[in-house]
Amino acid sequence: METITPIQHKIFLIGMMGSGKSYWAKSLAKKIKTGGYDLDFVIESNEEKTIQEIFAEDGEEYFRIQEAKILRWFKEKKSFVLATGGGTPCFSENIKWMNQQGLTIWIDEPIDELVKRLVPEKAHRPLIKNLSDAALHDFLTNKRNERLPFYEQATIHLTKADINEKTFLKIIKENAK
Repeated sequence: METITPIQHKIFLIGMMGSGKSYWAKSLAKKIKTGGYDLDFVIESNEEKTIQEIFAEDGEEYFRIQEAKILRWFKEKKSFVLATGGGTPCFSENIKWMNQQGLTIWIDEPIDELVKRLVPEKAHRPLIKNLSDAALHDFLTNKRNERLPFYEQATIHLTKADINEKTFLKIIKENAK
């Protein structure tokens, strides 16, 4: 498989939980020889708590403040692929900031695919842990609709057929700085 010569890339992956942002961040970072990060993992390391614990002990508002602060740490990095949380673009003008810093790619998987991926993971995800499988579909549909105005501001919008390595590498190459 093709590997891209290291260039400065600041790539932010956005989209719903379960869309594959963490998977693609790791995979693409390896391909383009740069750092791959998961924003939630960086927050957990910084806070020394899981996302679940932060939500339970400190609340969502505190989490969103920390999320915006840690997101902005990435301004100092020259090159990376960052998987953001599903809600990251929707708070603290984060989508505007990410668009100013680099390339934002919205990974837009169908709701049915998200449900299939998330059912086994519900216990580890604070926003969906108490939902029945049937309620999960409605929750994700409503959450996507709520976040749409933010997701639509991404530089690139990838849907099912285009969510593959070849398309990602082509986009990265075309948008290299």
